[in-house]
Amino acid sequence: MFYDSLLLAYRNIRERKFRSFLTLLGIAVGIAAIISLIAVGYGMQYSITEELIGMADIISVMPGRQIIPGMGGYAETITERDIEDIERIAGVEDVGPWMYGTAQVEYRKERTPVTIISGDTQDLEEMYATYAEFEDGRWIYEGDHRGCTIGYSVAHEYFDEDIGINDRLIINGEKFVVVGVLEKAGMMASADLDPNIFLTIRAAQEVLGTKDIYMLTVRISDIDRADDIGEEIEETLDQNHNMDDFAQAMTMSSMIEQIGTVFLILQAVLVGIASIALIVGSIGIMNSMLMSVMERTHEIGIMKAIGATNSNIILLFLTEAGMISLVGGILGCILGTITATLVSIGVSFYIGMEMPAIITPEVMIGSLSVAILVGVISGLYPARRAAKMSPVEAVRYG
Repeated sequence: MFYDSLLLAYRNIRERKFRSFLTLLGIAVGIAAIISLIAVGYGMQYSITEELIGMADIISVMPGRQIIPGMGGYAETITERDIEDIERIAGVEDVGPWMYGTAQVEYRKERTPVTIISGDTQDLEEMYATYAEFEDGRWIYEGDHRGCTIGYSVAHEYFDEDIGINDRLIINGEKFVVVGVLEKAGMMASADLDPNIFLTIRAAQEVLGTKDIYMLTVRISDIDRADDIGEEIEETLDQNHNMDDFAQAMTMSSMIEQIGTVFLILQAVLVGIASIALIVGSIGIMNSMLMSVMERTHEIGIMKAIGATNSNIILLFLTEAGMISLVGGILGCILGTITATLVSIGVSFYIGMEMPAIITPEVMIGSLSVAILVGVISGLYPARRAAKMSPVEAVRYG
C-alpha cells in the first residue's frame, strides 16, 4: 500500500507542478536560512578560536575591581612588585606589561586627543600583526624610545595633512618620529588599531606621566599547566594587594569556552529567527494540501467506496506532504550551502580574516529531518479531513 501511496502522491505532485514547486520553495527557503546561519556562525567561531589557539601560551592578567564597572578605571593597578613575583612563579617565561591612556597629539600646529597603547614591543607585534599590514614602515622596537607606530585613522583622518614615515609628532609635549603607518584594519580589529598610537613602555610612562600598569601578558612554558599557573597568579596578586579577587588571569582555554557559550546563544537566536521562514513554509504546505483535498474530493470518495480505509487516505496525503518537504529540504540544503559560502567569502573580505563556511553532516541530516517533520505535521490536518469524508457525499461532490 505504501508503494501505491508513493505513486499516487507523485502523480498528484506532477499534475500540479507549479503549485507544488511554490510549496516546496517555502520549505527550501526556511531550511536554507537555518543552514547558512549555522554555517556562518560555526565559521566565525572557528576563525576566532584559531586566532586564540595561536596564543595558547599567553595568560592575560588584569585588575578585577573597577572604580566604575565597565568604564575602565581601576581602584588599584598592577605594580612592579607584582611583575617580579609573577616572574618567580614556576612555568612563567616572560611577563609583558601594558599601558594605555589619552594624550594630546600635535602635528603641524594641529592638536587632537589620541589613544596611546604601549607594551612589550614583541607582544604588540604578535598581538596585532595578523590584523593589518603596513602601509609603510614597521613596528616599534624596544630601542625606539622616541619612535612610534600609528594607525590608519591617525595617519589619514585626524589631521588636515596625512602623516607619513619620518614625520614628527608632539605627544604631550614630547617629540616623536613615526617609524610605521598601518594600513586600514579589518572590521574586527579596526577599533584596536586604526585610531591609536603605539609606543614603548618607557616612552608611554613619560608621556602619560604614570607608571600604572593596566594589564599583563604572561608567557608560559607549559600550555597544559595554563589554568594552574593562572590560579597561582591570581593568588599572588590577591596577597600583594590584600584583596579577594583583585586580579583576573584569563587563559586562552577559558576565553575559548566563553566564546563558545556566546556563539551558542547567538546561533540559537539566529536559528529562531530563521525558523520563521520555516513556519511560513509549513503554512504553505498545509494550504496546498487543503486545496488538494478539495480538488480531489470525488477521487477520495471513489477510493473509499472501493475499500480504502481512513488510514489509507491519511497515508496517501502524508506521503505527498512528506515528498514535497523532502524535496524542499534537499533544495534548501543546496541553497543554504551556496548562500553560506558566498556570505563567508564576503565577510572574510570585509573583516580582513579568513572565515570559512562550516557545514557539518549533522546539520544537513538534522535540517532534512526537520523539513520532513514539518511537512508531515503540516499535512496531518488536511489528511485527517480527507479521511473523515463520507464516501457518498464525496462521490456526489464530483
